[in-house]
Amino acid sequence: MPGSVPLRTPLLMAGSCLPVLGAVLIAPVLPKMQDHFDSVPGAKTLVPVVLTVPALALALLAPFAGVIVDRLGRRRLLVVATVLYALFGTAPLWLDSLGAIVASRVLVGITEAAIMTCCTTLIGDYYTGRVRDRYLALQTMCASASATAFFVIGGAAGSAGWRAPFWIYAVGLLLAPLMATALPRLRQDAASEELTTGSRPFPVRRLAGICALTVFGAMVFYTVPVETAYLLDDLGITSTGVIGLATALASAATVAGSIAFTKLPGTPASRLPVVFALCGTGFVVMALASGPVLLIAGAVLNCLGTGVLLPSLLTVAMSGLEYADRGRGTGLWTAAFFFGAFVCPLILIGLESVVGSLATAVGVLGLASGLVAGGLLLAGRPAVVEHEHAA
Repeated sequence: MPGSVPLRTPLLMAGSCLPVLGAVLIAPVLPKMQDHFDSVPGAKTLVPVVLTVPALALALLAPFAGVIVDRLGRRRLLVVATVLYALFGTAPLWLDSLGAIVASRVLVGITEAAIMTCCTTLIGDYYTGRVRDRYLALQTMCASASATAFFVIGGAAGSAGWRAPFWIYAVGLLLAPLMATALPRLRQDAASEELTTGSRPFPVRRLAGICALTVFGAMVFYTVPVETAYLLDDLGITSTGVIGLATALASAATVAGSIAFTKLPGTPASRLPVVFALCGTGFVVMALASGPVLLIAGAVLNCLGTGVLLPSLLTVAMSGLEYADRGRGTGLWTAAFFFGAFVCPLILIGLESVVGSLATAVGVLGLASGLVAGGLLLAGRPAVVEHEHAA
């Protein structure tokens, strides 16, 4: 399709941002939603779940989405999932039951699992080598930048009421027709041939290693955006301006790290020890900070690392996967990442109860990052990435 290439990358990047939209868009209106459902039993628990349950559903179901991607094709599932994303995402505009809203959010998470798996798999299908590395970094950069933008948009729309931000999910109805017509078709005959040969086993061991590392990497990635406001509050800083500045600087640092990923020498696997060490150093600086300037400096240092970390982990996971395995491999990696995102605040809460403060808990996570960096360095070339150069 001659006219498809110019729109190919923007559509894949836009699709990759949809799960981020689900994760942050309604965060600013949770207090208003809490007030609206205040008389509902269990509302104090259920309202926050409205925000977090899509990530849990995504983590649990992405592997199954990966299997479907390999069996039914990437484009078809992406278009269907994007339409359903819009329908389920806008459902709270008309639902009056908090339980029904939570159920609709679970369905949003299911569609997000399919969308994220399809978009990442298609990047692996359309591009190879350093070009693929650049687009995986661009995917990270777009997701990081869009998180800040969606938070602001959600807050602005929320001034019209807690239901208003849910209208933004309708963007899926605009994207789906473009995806159906503008994304190039893949060679389904080649995929079918690979699926039916059965001569090559799925690389379970290699993916298990990188997925385990990704769970920890996701915790490292999400700690700053999730916990910085609480750390500032512990320092007596409650100004929304300072919190907004910290968020913006951290987001910009992640974007800068993603750009740096495409320029750095060496392979993504060889950078992982240094990147984990950089992230850990940022955490330690945050833990030791006695004022907002040093805290924000540590957050920026950490986010420079996470901007490189996420595309590095994803590139290592994608390398060596054949066409017929790419959906399943991407689904497993996506599940690992979002599982790490879901447990991140829970782990930090548990650490805080043991060590006495959130800052110390972040410091412990920094030391753990250093240990992971040391382990990867001592391993030389980790077994989890032994086939990296195959792609």
